[in-house]
Amino acid sequence: MEFSHTPVFLKEAVDFLSIKPQGTYVDATAGGGGHGRAILERLSNKGNLILIDRDPDAIEYLLEKFKNSNNVLIIKDNFVNIYSVLNEKGADGVLFDLGVSSYQLDNKDRGFTYKENVPLDMRMSKEGLSARDFVNTAPEEEILRVLRENAEEKYAENIARNIVKGRSMHPIETTFDLVNIVKKSMPQRSLREKGHPAKRTFQAIRIHINSELKNLKLGLVSAFKALALGGRMVVITFHSLEDRIVKNQFKKWSTGCTCPGNFPVCVCGRKSVAKLLTKKAVKPSPKEININKRSKSAKLRVCEKICAY
Repeated sequence: MEFSHTPVFLKEAVDFLSIKPQGTYVDATAGGGGHGRAILERLSNKGNLILIDRDPDAIEYLLEKFKNSNNVLIIKDNFVNIYSVLNEKGADGVLFDLGVSSYQLDNKDRGFTYKENVPLDMRMSKEGLSARDFVNTAPEEEILRVLRENAEEKYAENIARNIVKGRSMHPIETTFDLVNIVKKSMPQRSLREKGHPAKRTFQAIRIHINSELKNLKLGLVSAFKALALGGRMVVITFHSLEDRIVKNQFKKWSTGCTCPGNFPVCVCGRKSVAKLLTKKAVKPSPKEININKRSKSAKLRVCEKICAY
């Protein structure tokens, strides 16, 4: 099995972690281990690298890739459980490289792609509700909500209605079954626009069945609890919904007293528990975009823990 994936912000992410040779670092979305390998190269034999992924294909690949590395621990789990996985030992840095991996997109058997006709699936863990299950059983109102909330799809109403109509005639089994419904739900002028017409629909459904936004909120808090004082969290996002969650959470952690300036003493009791190391999101360079087209929408944000949470 070839788990091909080109890491985005490879040097920037590892540099921001400020690796201590004897420290403990977590790649919470290990995928093909690209970031993990770069972290490991900066660790001594007394340092520790923990790789977490919920994709069994990724775990299989990582076990082979790091089989000769005694200071690497590979765990099949959801990153929402980072705090319990570390057993309260603490980490000097945590990295999140969010979204779907190149392997998952390019492997036809995983059913993420809208560019080839394959069985519809999209499950990152290969367990639970699939995209096929969702489009064939969810009420129209829920499909509409998912399309609007997870992708801000402007033709959500038409698409949701036509999904329900289409499945009443025959089950929606493949990616092209869904793509064709999306195309029929959009005006011709939109079909001529740049970008695939089904991209937003596939994104919305993928985010929903994998609970990506809910898990991100929980995972950030879990990871921050696991960080040692001075530890850093590096997060790479690929769409505005993810980035907004990260930006707002980092802002919350880094905001101290909010009392009016004329108050003699603080009465709100708020204190900042983190320091922002990226006041604005870092964006990929033209060179990286040219090498890896999928990095175009990426943003990187970093914070450092300065107080117990």
